[in-house]
Amino acid sequence: MTDAFQTKKALDFCTGDKVLATLEDVQKELTICEKALNEFMNSKRLAFPRFFFVSPADLLDILSNGNIPSKVMCHMPKIISAMETLELLEEGVRPFAKGMHACVGKEYVEFTEQKKLLGKVEIYLQDVLDLMRGSLKEISLKSLKKFSEIDKESWIVQDPAMVTLLINNCSWVIGVEKSFANFASGDKNAVQKALDHQLEDLKGLIMMVQGDLTKPVRTKIMCLITMDAHSRDIIDELVRENVVKVDEFQWQRQLKGMYDAG
Repeated sequence: MTDAFQTKKALDFCTGDKVLATLEDVQKELTICEKALNEFMNSKRLAFPRFFFVSPADLLDILSNGNIPSKVMCHMPKIISAMETLELLEEGVRPFAKGMHACVGKEYVEFTEQKKLLGKVEIYLQDVLDLMRGSLKEISLKSLKKFSEIDKESWIVQDPAMVTLLINNCSWVIGVEKSFANFASGDKNAVQKALDHQLEDLKGLIMMVQGDLTKPVRTKIMCLITMDAHSRDIIDELVRENVVKVDEFQWQRQLKGMYDAG
């Protein structure tokens, strides 16, 4: 390094005695290290495929801090879309995950159970994903039950946005297919009644959005209005085309939400 400082010309220094050979050896060793590092990171990506969406620099930071989950939280938006961070219950170095915060609307969803973040980072992140899915499924089932027990305006503000939008679609499917069953039982205006009910729901949402709401609830209702307007158009088409059976193409072609309790 002293010779390099005195020479002050990279080309002259690098072509000096033994310098070029030394640099070539260093380059070979660096290539071996890079190959080993890439193989190591690829093994982590295969173990937890969401790491494929993370840059190599961020992945290195995640892996180097994997034993301290709180230091991994800053990377959660890159690992799980729309998630800002996990709510951690600190108990020593290894905390419990008790909920998740969304990037959009700053919503918070509490998990149905607390999970201690143990093992390697790819292991406990997969545990978090499984816990997320299980929690949302359980919350969705409870929301579906509440939907038929309370008025829609009260129901809308109680659950996370993702659950509300899902169950709203599920309830629409249940209502339309129930109208088909009522038609088969002799009610010739059953599908028209389903359309009338959809129009009333849509009017109720429009009335709600005109009131004083928090930003997250307003955003949620605006999404519901968009979905319900589309659902209204579908039922209107069913009425105009005299569709009265579940297995008819005009209904089968629709994207429908259904809750599978299995």
